[in-house]
Amino acid sequence: MDEILWAEKYRPRTLDDIVNQKDIVDRLKRFVKERNMPHLLFAGPPGTGKTTSALALVHDLYGENYDQFFLELNASDENGINVIRTKVKDFARTVTPGNVPFKTVLLDEADNMTSDAQQALRRTMELYTESTRFILACNYLSKIIDPIQSRTALFRFYPLKKEDVILRLENILKEEKVQYDVKSLEVVYDVTGGDMRKAINVLQAAAAYGKVTTDSVLKVLGLAQPKEIREMVKLALQGKFLDSRSKLMSLIIDYGLSGEDIVKQVHRDIFSNEYQIPEELRVLMSDYLGEVEFRIIEGADDEIQLSAMLAKLAILGQKYLGEKK
Repeated sequence: MDEILWAEKYRPRTLDDIVNQKDIVDRLKRFVKERNMPHLLFAGPPGTGKTTSALALVHDLYGENYDQFFLELNASDENGINVIRTKVKDFARTVTPGNVPFKTVLLDEADNMTSDAQQALRRTMELYTESTRFILACNYLSKIIDPIQSRTALFRFYPLKKEDVILRLENILKEEKVQYDVKSLEVVYDVTGGDMRKAINVLQAAAAYGKVTTDSVLKVLGLAQPKEIREMVKLALQGKFLDSRSKLMSLIIDYGLSGEDIVKQVHRDIFSNEYQIPEELRVLMSDYLGEVEFRIIEGADDEIQLSAMLAKLAILGQKYLGEKK
């Protein structure tokens, strides 16, 4: 197995290699064809292809030696006004040789820039628009000031579809000659939720076990088997509070799970088809799980909150399922 990160090894190099975000890729290809583009704003969740699309775009614009016409900065590390006034401005003011009449600056995680730094960037974008185009990538569009939003063309990236993620993961495993269970890839997707980078990183870690299985994926993620979470919840709903709590303690000890991890797994599990319960009960369970997670995040004791969760499930189970027992 290679020492290089699979997420980098299998990162698409050109726009043609990108299999998702078809509408976005088609629009970017038109910019390449025309050798011209406005300032761009890429917004969307992590791992959906924002940075990859920007790198593929400049590769297709400038060719293999795109580095000399391209500046990449991570705004979360370099979020001050001085960076905008020095690095970006020095790069932007130089003339671009070649058949593309502008250079390109990528500011990744631009939503981490301070408001003052964004104002400085806005001014820089105006001053050097003839010689430089800016691509801003962010997770939260609301954190980008309106003057910058109005000066850029917005591209919204969405979480990748399940079939696309699984197909990509299968291709990587075949390329790396690693055995796998298809079910394990579905688990990877369910947990990573359309974040391709995270999915590939989980896959590489799970492959270290020799074969990618549901067990190896859950171990990497630090999660319990769904059936064990389900057993704990069902015991609580049946009114067997002490048995359910005993199961909870074994999960905490055997898997080293935090309270937040367990609440999230329970929340994910109650929406599976394994529970034949009334819709109203599912709603109440979901509502209470939100309260428990909030308390844990705010610093409440994990064990006490999880015990309270099981007690609540026992009370709800007696009310809604008591007649069926």
